[in-house]
Amino acid sequence: METVVLVIGANGQLGSVLVKALQDKFGINNVIASDLRYRDGFKGQFEIIDATDFERIQEVVETHKVTQIYHLAAILSAKGEEHPLQTWDINMKTLFNVLEVSRLNNIEKVFFPSSIAVFGDGAVKYETPNTAYLDPATVYGISKATGENWAQYYFLRYGLDVRSLRYPGVIGYQSLPGGGTTDYAVDIFHKAVLGEPFQCFLNEDATLPMIMMEDAIRATIELMDAPKEAIKTRTSYNLAGTSFSPAEIANEITKIYPDFKIEYAPDFRQQIADKWPNSIDDTAAREEWGWQPEFNLEAMTKTMIKELKAYYNLIPA
Repeated sequence: METVVLVIGANGQLGSVLVKALQDKFGINNVIASDLRYRDGFKGQFEIIDATDFERIQEVVETHKVTQIYHLAAILSAKGEEHPLQTWDINMKTLFNVLEVSRLNNIEKVFFPSSIAVFGDGAVKYETPNTAYLDPATVYGISKATGENWAQYYFLRYGLDVRSLRYPGVIGYQSLPGGGTTDYAVDIFHKAVLGEPFQCFLNEDATLPMIMMEDAIRATIELMDAPKEAIKTRTSYNLAGTSFSPAEIANEITKIYPDFKIEYAPDFRQQIADKWPNSIDDTAAREEWGWQPEFNLEAMTKTMIKELKAYYNLIPA
């Protein structure tokens, strides 16, 4: 059977890059991108989908004979705290719709992204293990922790092959920040390249796990490509790239831009960050399906600055 992929939430930070990678892998006509609004300049197949609408998802799956679904639609951590009940309703309803459509249509594989936001005070802060106790402190984290259990339930009860990664902060030049607590580490590069000072909403020593977009996309595809029998973890896999603080990233930037200035004005997002791990143990992903990151902080900084210079037409890529 030919693989036909549906990506729900394709306009987001991760989705916009993942769609292109999937098009390269499966062919432009075999990837159906979808979101609440059409993306200007998009090349490929696109469907308008409100993921809270079960019938609409069902219609698209039937029309295109979809075999895999990547469900990326969600309200993120910082935005979610502004409207917690709405965030819970949207994040959970959209997941249930995807799981039920997938079960009823015998979808081959489903991808559900989780997050380090599932961890809270009950988890050790350094080298947080995959099996750490989950007591998330945000509604986003609560929805992801709950979603992990439902993903495992649908596998155990119905045999639905749901796979998941706990993403750390994703750093990429391909899209603008999307409302997450770790998004300072994207915005800071934009300011540096434009020669502007940066005001950070976290403390200078707020160390958090991060991953380069290229590594995050590769991990997602490698997980979905792995043989079914290799996937032993049916909640979600810890995923690690590198960990750093705002002060450390600023230090790397000043190696390229010596006049770069940063000031710290912590807001409510610092309280969110305080609950999250400083570093992640992703042994299960490494052992079960061979995960290995490629980017450290130095490589990340050089790549972000090079690509954003091209984005702002400061120099050719």
